[in-house]
Amino acid sequence: MSALLGDYVDRGYLPGLVALLYREGEVHVTTHGVQDLESRAPMRRDTIFRIASVSKPIVAAAAMTLVEETKLRLDDPVDPWLPELADRKVLRAIDSAMDDTVPAARPITLRDLLTFRLGYGYVAAPPGQYPVQTAIEEAGMSPGPNPPTLSPDLWIERLGSLPLAHQPGERWMYHTGADVLGVLIARVAGVSLGQLLEERIFEPLGMRDTGFSVPESKLDRLATPYHPDAASGGLTVFDSARGGRWSQPPPFESGGGGLVSTADDLCAFSQMMLGMGRYGARRILSRPAIELMTTDQITPEQKAVSPFYPGFWDNQGWGLGMSVTTRRDGVAWSPGTYGWDGGFGVTWRADPRENLAGALLTQRIMMSADDICTYQDFWTLAYQAIDD
Repeated sequence: MSALLGDYVDRGYLPGLVALLYREGEVHVTTHGVQDLESRAPMRRDTIFRIASVSKPIVAAAAMTLVEETKLRLDDPVDPWLPELADRKVLRAIDSAMDDTVPAARPITLRDLLTFRLGYGYVAAPPGQYPVQTAIEEAGMSPGPNPPTLSPDLWIERLGSLPLAHQPGERWMYHTGADVLGVLIARVAGVSLGQLLEERIFEPLGMRDTGFSVPESKLDRLATPYHPDAASGGLTVFDSARGGRWSQPPPFESGGGGLVSTADDLCAFSQMMLGMGRYGARRILSRPAIELMTTDQITPEQKAVSPFYPGFWDNQGWGLGMSVTTRRDGVAWSPGTYGWDGGFGVTWRADPRENLAGALLTQRIMMSADDICTYQDFWTLAYQAIDD
């Protein structure tokens, strides 16, 4: 694994990486390359990465702590906490004009947010094909690599000004539910989302380097992300460490993609999940809560009308805030494996059957399906090493 992953760095495909595997109490870590192509600071085990959508499972776990305290119920409307989303209008069809709507058949629930079936989300179609895509873009609500720049209150207000693309509970639509979830649980707890995560997830698990920004004292460990430049064939800086978007607290703490973290912090989260909610002597969630989060919640009928990328539903479903492997179609990932990937170049999974978890953290932003080749090689090499 070390040799193959190192080759991606040696030939310039990746500036650097950290790879971690955990199995039955043993942890293996390898590092390659540099944190930044200009400074040439070497990659470290404790390098901090923007983990993008790997934020989603972590925020879902925090939401479930509120469910277990009965501060929220899965199937209650979110209207009391998110009045901006009450009395929704729904587009008559996905290609309808923005004023061609019908009333929502029912309110949005917490379960809808966790399973991405709230009726808002990424529209899987070429840009500009439908009026709703233009409206989402003009409102500044389009999913993307950068977290929103609005305050949570203004963001949810703008979202509430748009009609739903589909009826609540009808179809799966990627991403937006996680950002709405972050606003919801912060309001329920009466603190910021960052403080809620610190109290309920990060501090109990010892995730010292995970958060929505990086303090000055740690900026020398924040890796620089790059996106491939089609014209030059090289890599272009997307966001600098110092003076960049993550160098100061953001106006919007994005539950859908705003966290930074390290390999060891993600390992601690993995151990809690594989431990059925327990980490050492501390219990974060109950076994039934973990089982619910990691069980496919999307029906075959909903998958059939919920496009994402080609073949997405062939071997996976969606639990609460994360994907769930439903059948084995390669060397990697037993049925029941759960986790997700982040658009800044991070993949994380945990496999209860093998008591295995892993994370590959890189700085190459995903621009196409070809960019997951490093993920595929990492997971294949992890599973081929299993000898019992």
